[in-house]
Amino acid sequence: MPSFDVVSEIDQHELTNAIDQANREISNRFDFKGTDSRIEKSEATLKLISSTDFQVNQVKDILHAKIAKRNIDVRSLEEGEITESNNVAQMIVTVREGIDKELAKKVTKLIKESKIKVQASIQGEQVRVSGKKRDDLQQVMSILKAEKSIELPLQFINFRD
Repeated sequence: MPSFDVVSEIDQHELTNAIDQANREISNRFDFKGTDSRIEKSEATLKLISSTDFQVNQVKDILHAKIAKRNIDVRSLEEGEITESNNVAQMIVTVREGIDKELAKKVTKLIKESKIKVQASIQGEQVRVSGKKRDDLQQVMSILKAEKSIELPLQFINFRD
């Protein structure tokens, strides 16, 4: 029985490369000279650091441009508030991966409302869709790609015949 999995993942290597490129551009730009502006990466968060909130927003714009160039969807970044203390402004950006329970329920509901003869089941941080016909599965993929209410980028993996 043909099936595929719906996931939301980011290539961590590409993300690291985008951050390195952004840091290189920040260090070379004249408007950031002497500000100690940078992007720090920990496991699932990025910390944008600069001297003012305006410069933090500029660092964010540079990061978005570099991430978009590396084919990572910017919707997978969840930006926090800018906090200022001791002449340093910071913004915490969370990198969202995996499909949480609410989004998985939303995806399965969309699939069931489409009246296509497929089954959708939630398996951890992914949704498995299986059906008898390959065309039905491709129809489900196009419905999920076209859906605007899903705020995370979705990928389709493990397509099996």
